Amino acid sequence: MALPDTAQRVADLLAALGHDKPVVLLPASGKTSAEAAAGLGCGVAEIAKSIVFRRLSDDAAVMVIASGANRVDEQKVTAIVGAVGRADARFVKERIGYAIGGVCPIGHLEKTLMLIDQDLLQLDSVWAAAGHPHAVFNLTPQQLVAMTGARVADVALRA
Repeated sequence: MALPDTAQRVADLLAALGHDKPVVLLPASGKTSAEAAAGLGCGVAEIAKSIVFRRLSDDAAVMVIASGANRVDEQKVTAIVGAVGRADARFVKERIGYAIGGVCPIGHLEKTLMLIDQDLLQLDSVWAAAGHPHAVFNLTPQQLVAMTGARVADVALRA
């Protein structure tokens, strides 16, 4: 089965990076971490979800790649990159290049400030969106850091 155009773009980018795992299409939507985990038969923590914010000082896109089991603490993100606000679907599509629900951590249209949840580094492998709500790819947390060049930080909301 052919991949949707945005997922094929991610597959081509992964191949160019020498990544040896394929883009996988889920039978149902992977828009949420729980849906993706259910479709893959893995734990919610193993979903590397991409949350996009808008930095208030300069309108830059800020992406946090977090464990699907965690909520992102905006105050922690603000302490690292400056004050942030929510990014709407249009902002995400125009700046990052993907629709919400399939936002991939690589292949962005513009330079993106990126942070990776330190909790992901405790896992053997994670699944990230591949540019489409039904498309994902598997990689190690170390590969995620290498592919994105993102800073690893404590971004999880803790009770």
